Amino acid sequence: MEALTGLLLINLGTPDEPTTPAVRRYLRQFLSDPRVIDINPVGRFMLLNLVILPFRPKKSAHAYQQIWTERGSPLLFHSEDLTKAVAERLGEGWSVQLGMRYGSPSIKDALIALGNDDVDKVVVLPLFPQFAASSTRTALEETTRQSAKVWDAPHLAEIESFYDHPGFIEAFGEVGKKTIDETKPDHILFSFHGLPERHIKAEDDTGEHCLVKTDCCAQMTETNQYCYRAHCYSTARGIAAKLELSEDDYTVCFQSRLGRTPWIKPYTDVLLDELGAAGKKRLAVFCPAFVADCLETLEEIGMRAKDQFVAAGGEELVLIPSLNSEPTWADAVADMARAAVG
Repeated sequence: MEALTGLLLINLGTPDEPTTPAVRRYLRQFLSDPRVIDINPVGRFMLLNLVILPFRPKKSAHAYQQIWTERGSPLLFHSEDLTKAVAERLGEGWSVQLGMRYGSPSIKDALIALGNDDVDKVVVLPLFPQFAASSTRTALEETTRQSAKVWDAPHLAEIESFYDHPGFIEAFGEVGKKTIDETKPDHILFSFHGLPERHIKAEDDTGEHCLVKTDCCAQMTETNQYCYRAHCYSTARGIAAKLELSEDDYTVCFQSRLGRTPWIKPYTDVLLDELGAAGKKRLAVFCPAFVADCLETLEEIGMRAKDQFVAAGGEELVLIPSLNSEPTWADAVADMARAAVG
């Protein structure tokens, strides 16, 4: 019998339930990762245990409660639905498993399941379209660590990013067009998850391009090929072109910043106030750093950003749904998996 090919889909993770203890466990694992809080170990320990964990879990648990459903965490069940849809497309020669970088089901559990199916090679696809050390790289590193514990480890074929993959762009174009046609916004935002500026600069070996040149993200080059911010702008240009948007029709921005250190700009929350004050009334917001709806899309943008924009003088802010398990997106994931093994 011919060995199966494995596909490991990796997403960030989610608490097991929307309670303070569960969120605290999740945040402890997530924020203990040196790729996420990239400061010295002592400083990270102090920040986590004296500043973040005593206070943030209760606030975050309340936010999770706003989006929790009968099926549980949207991030988890949308990822599970995608896994099933992709498995149906790939067929009998494949074993498709889902693993979360933090929380359950873990990458370790997913690799064990793939091992039980006797796969001889595994395509590893972190579900983060734009490459970042704090998401993609840590997911791939954890996969390698867990795979190395197996005596007869399968070959790993890694997909590092898909920010400009035609199927990914097509899928976001499809879901976006439906919402835009219905709501007719007078401006569109592409709101990506933010990162500290130092993360971006760390990917520039020259030190003379990223966040130095004013047009550093205007096109992809050899210098910024691993730049998260440049990937985000490329994604936005691709979706905008698919929707035939002009440069004046949309703005790229970055959400979810924390702390006092500079994060990549422009900031979504600042832009919301500026657009409201400028007379914009109806906004539609893409969140193309997320392929499954989650806390950052449903609560941060769909609820809090909406309230902020209305308070600033706007009338309506509509969150464009993420890809979740849309057929075109499931097709694209299956295509990427097949291409990775030739």
